[in-house]
Amino acid sequence: MPSLKVFKDPVYRIIDPVVNWMVAARVHPNLVTTAGFTVTVASGVLFHLDHVRMAGLAVLIGGILDIFDGQVARKSALASKFGSFYDSTLDRFSEIVVFLGVLSLYNQYGLQMADVWMIYVIVLALAGSLMVSYTRAKAEALGLEASVGFMQRAERVLLLGGGCLFFGLMWDGLVLKVILVILAATSILTALHRIIWVYQRATGVPLDPPRASSN
Repeated sequence: MPSLKVFKDPVYRIIDPVVNWMVAARVHPNLVTTAGFTVTVASGVLFHLDHVRMAGLAVLIGGILDIFDGQVARKSALASKFGSFYDSTLDRFSEIVVFLGVLSLYNQYGLQMADVWMIYVIVLALAGSLMVSYTRAKAEALGLEASVGFMQRAERVLLLGGGCLFFGLMWDGLVLKVILVILAATSILTALHRIIWVYQRATGVPLDPPRASSN
């Protein structure tokens, strides 16, 4: 199944002038990462306040900044292990905050709209999103590049952010419900896809032997 990776190079070419300006201005990539996290936290607050369209816009802006930080790190030669760890960690916190905001939205109105079931959908979407990231990180720790599957971070950001920005709570929130159901189902399927992918390549492969102590 195709993913947004096919658009990576065209997007990089479009944002190159801004990235080059950031590099020339000596903007540290960790600062860009922090800015993206701050915007995404704001999206969670906006969901809580029922400003769904503005929350969607904030999700998209946070996702764009997440692209910038990696490009700035590479072009400025400031990429580091801590920077990668910091970026990935804040990405996970960002997703937690966003889904907590959506959960808060339904917690306020769920009983009125008989949508209590959506709380379970949101929890599944959050769990699936975190497992997609975890399965890749664990695979990479074992020396495998498990970037397979459709519903990766860019797709999740675009689906939730774009859907909320353009549709908000139209049709009594039906569009948002559909988006969240799709997110829950496809993120869990993506995590399962990665488990199968690693199983096919790592079954029977022994772990690296522990390093001998120098003491």
